[in-house]
Amino acid sequence: MRWKITDEYSQSTVRDYLLHVRFFSNRLLKDVKERGEIRLNGEHVTVRTKLISGDQLEIQFPEEVRSTTISPMPLEIEKVYEDSAILVVNKQSGLAVLPNPNDANMPTLANGVMHDYQKRGIEKTFHIVTRLDRNTSGLVVIAKDRYTHHLLQQRPIDRNYLAIVEGDMKEEEGIIDLPIGRKPTSIIERMVSETGKRAITHFRLLEKKNNCSFIKIQLETGRTHQIRVHFSYMGHPLVGDDLYGGSTQLLSRQALHCQSLSFIHPYSEERIHFNSHLPNDLKSIYASFSS
Repeated sequence: MRWKITDEYSQSTVRDYLLHVRFFSNRLLKDVKERGEIRLNGEHVTVRTKLISGDQLEIQFPEEVRSTTISPMPLEIEKVYEDSAILVVNKQSGLAVLPNPNDANMPTLANGVMHDYQKRGIEKTFHIVTRLDRNTSGLVVIAKDRYTHHLLQQRPIDRNYLAIVEGDMKEEEGIIDLPIGRKPTSIIERMVSETGKRAITHFRLLEKKNNCSFIKIQLETGRTHQIRVHFSYMGHPLVGDDLYGGSTQLLSRQALHCQSLSFIHPYSEERIHFNSHLPNDLKSIYASFSS
């Protein structure tokens, strides 16, 4: 990674520049000092070195080797976008993002990405930026290195979902602002709780028919099971979401799909947008709205 120092950062130390301009974490800076390289105009320097306008600062990050805890498994990965820093994929429902230590033989998205890396001879690891529940389909962002992962976490990622909930929603649009915490009697379930973390969900009604409502959702926060918990609490559980009171008569998984993503690319500084098609199981239910 290389940057040309501009006038406004002249006389800053390398340390201050990396922490406050390039958003290094203290831990990442420590790793670069101990296992990477810091060069200024081609010469090795310390983080206490002062910068001058026009300097070329180059960082060599510690090598990231391929994970030994995630084994490659042959699995078709639907790539939506890929560059040297970022991979965006469309995850199918029924596929967990990361392996469960108690069921290491069950294929996951991470196993499929690892297999893709192996086929292409890529020895590096990768970092999941956005996650989806096993039975939620749609877009997932993956960073190809630790620094990119850190940068993507510093800015919001706009995530829009399509969902089908039970019942006729009265409001055309609205905001659900209710805290979510763990359910004391379960290691999986979450619930609206005064002691939980703040969770904000924006929604807009698209259509309603046959005692179901088709809605578009935008997350302002990203709590575990946030959409599922919020709409269940409001009396409109997701179709197929039996964990939170939904019926499985029409669908055997929650009717939830991450349909679009938008964020600032950490290096080009341009906003990039991605969209995903509605999967067939949700498409067939949606078709009944128009019939």
